[in-house]
Amino acid sequence: MAEGFSLEVRVSQSHLFYAKVKENTCVLLVYGMIFSVHGMENKDMEKTVGKRSVQFEVPPCIIGAASVAGEKEGNGAFGKYFDFVETDPLFGGNTWEEAESKMQHIAADIAIRNAGLEPGDIRYIVAGDLLGQLIATSFGIMNFNIPMFGVYGACSTMGESMGIGSMLVEGGFADYVVALTSSHFASAEKQFRFPLAYGNQRPYSSTWTVTGSGAVVLGKGDGNWKRKETGYVQISGLTTGVITDYGIKDSMNMGACMAPDNVNIEQ
Repeated sequence: MAEGFSLEVRVSQSHLFYAKVKENTCVLLVYGMIFSVHGMENKDMEKTVGKRSVQFEVPPCIIGAASVAGEKEGNGAFGKYFDFVETDPLFGGNTWEEAESKMQHIAADIAIRNAGLEPGDIRYIVAGDLLGQLIATSFGIMNFNIPMFGVYGACSTMGESMGIGSMLVEGGFADYVVALTSSHFASAEKQFRFPLAYGNQRPYSSTWTVTGSGAVVLGKGDGNWKRKETGYVQISGLTTGVITDYGIKDSMNMGACMAPDNVNIEQ
């Protein structure tokens, strides 16, 4: 990304992916986040916009990132872009939940190292997962000994984590924050549908939860980072979604449950 460009994050409940280009703005919607990449000049401004948007005066930057994926995801079209692909669905552990915790630990560790930092440099971790009490996150990052804000937002968890982390950084409450999330196909099936051992037959068209974890390190827009590069992505603002319920009850079609809020947030 060229210098002088910014990234706007909007949090929705969407599970869709699309891209559109209008004039000099490119908008990407990926798993509960709207990314609007555009040129921007920093100047004095109100930080709150409307009823649910925030615009940062000194946009925080993503200074490190990492992605961890399972074998199925690694064999897909984006496989070569993942930092770490594991062929063992248990990630060397004994349970699906333990596997998800290991994914989070690996993703956070790689992101922090990619930012040229050590765990002790991180002020907060803002993270979550799909499991009850956020157990994948709690056990996954426990050994980092970093204060944590737990976030449960389903497919919007990463967007929410980045939004909260950005406010902590831009507000002067932290120099560096890690935003982190994960999901695991088997642990999600066990929690929301049927355990794999039950042998339930899936319909021809069905939601398939990703086995993977993603992490980013957020730093101050005007900070002195230990690792200097050009082309850092800025988070210039965020718009938070509201609950939009059309009464969809099909657990195999989560996209239909979340799509209405995407329309709501775009309006």
